[in-house]
Amino acid sequence: MNSVTDRFADRLEPIGIVTGAFLVVVGLGTMAGQPWSTNGSTLVSVIQLLGVAGMIAIGVGLAWLARTE
Repeated sequence: MNSVTDRFADRLEPIGIVTGAFLVVVGLGTMAGQPWSTNGSTLVSVIQLLGVAGMIAIGVGLAWLARTE
């Protein structure tokens, strides 16, 4: 068989890990882009930061969920 896919018990495990890592990287990239510096409203900036934090949390949770057995 294939040595890469034989490492995982579930066929969808690598997809969950990669998707979770992607969400974390995109969230960190969004934070590095400083979206709050282009907004005039503090409320909108807070909502954007909460959304980014939520995206990072979902990515970490998805990767963790995919790794658990």
